[in-house]
Amino acid sequence: MAGDDRGPLQPEGERRRSTPWIRFSAPAGQQPGGVGVELAGEQAGGPADLPGCRAACRCPCHHRGMDGTRIDRWLWAVRLVKTRSLAAQACRAGHVLINGGRAKPAAPVRVGDTVRARLGGRERVVEVARLPGSRVAAELAAACLIDRSPPPPPRDPLAGLGPPGAGRPTKRDRRQLDRARGRRA
Repeated sequence: MAGDDRGPLQPEGERRRSTPWIRFSAPAGQQPGGVGVELAGEQAGGPADLPGCRAACRCPCHHRGMDGTRIDRWLWAVRLVKTRSLAAQACRAGHVLINGGRAKPAAPVRVGDTVRARLGGRERVVEVARLPGSRVAAELAAACLIDRSPPPPPRDPLAGLGPPGAGRPTKRDRRQLDRARGRRA
């Protein structure tokens, strides 16, 4: 049938639906429509009544009590990354862990969670102290997290050996650097 919106495997009286919590039913011989629309939950409270809906549903109506925020937004708000897209990119690459589990950009983060992130070539371990509503100043950002990161690795003291602007070291300079670093010359 050209105008029929039922799929080939759907029973008579039901039609394709985009919302999982609404069931369309109609008496035999009648076209499904507004009459007989009922909610699928036992108390008819909406999608919150269905198991696993909170993870799958994008509707904010029953999520008002959530006390978390997206990890990519939190990383950006507390100034651990420069842009939110860089935060999302780090999450997708697997560089961000929440309480030991890999985090997608939309994963919720709550107060008390431990976030491990590999950002800027450095491992950062922070505990969430506050959830700012938007990007905050550096002083306020420091109050939103408790930094438990290991100290950064020591810098090479010989990295800047030679006068600034001297350019590439000569073969003789390279040998002197290798000897000073304890490498075989």
